[in-house]
Amino acid sequence: MEKYFYHVVTERPMYLGQIITFDNNNHSGVYNRVINKIEIVKDIIANPSKYKQEELDHHTKVALRELALEQVRKEKYPNYPSRLESLYVSKNLEDAEMWANSFIANGREVFQIVKLKTDGNEFIGDAYNCFEGNIDEKQNILNAYNYWENRVNKTGNTPIWETLIDGKIEVIEIIKDFTKKNIR
Repeated sequence: MEKYFYHVVTERPMYLGQIITFDNNNHSGVYNRVINKIEIVKDIIANPSKYKQEELDHHTKVALRELALEQVRKEKYPNYPSRLESLYVSKNLEDAEMWANSFIANGREVFQIVKLKTDGNEFIGDAYNCFEGNIDEKQNILNAYNYWENRVNKTGNTPIWETLIDGKIEVIEIIKDFTKKNIR
């Protein structure tokens, strides 16, 4: 069954009719950033006391989080899309515009908002349940359960939904193009 979503394009512009596939050979940008930190993550897990006094860089914290999330997903929720092999999208245009504005406000380049169709799996989670990974592997795993089980977030804020999709994904419409200047 085909489903429709909206995606905020941030890494490089997309084009009408583009097909995006995630599988064992095609991964997300998140996957690539995690793989770049895999050696230090292995060392942190094997020797956490070695890192007790050390401030971890952002990408190492992300790798610790994403690997814990992937471990829990594989063990308990294998039908959910992997965060390492999926596209982050919104169920509606309003949410996509909110994400685009948030990215822009934080200095992240936004190229477009596109409409997609897919025949793959989806997972809708509260972005507030995405956590900062740390040297405590057990805490990372507990936090990963909070994410996949959509528990009430610890911030007390109204959830901000992020949707993950996989499968064959096709760009069917360019909704908004941030690269073109408005000419009057």
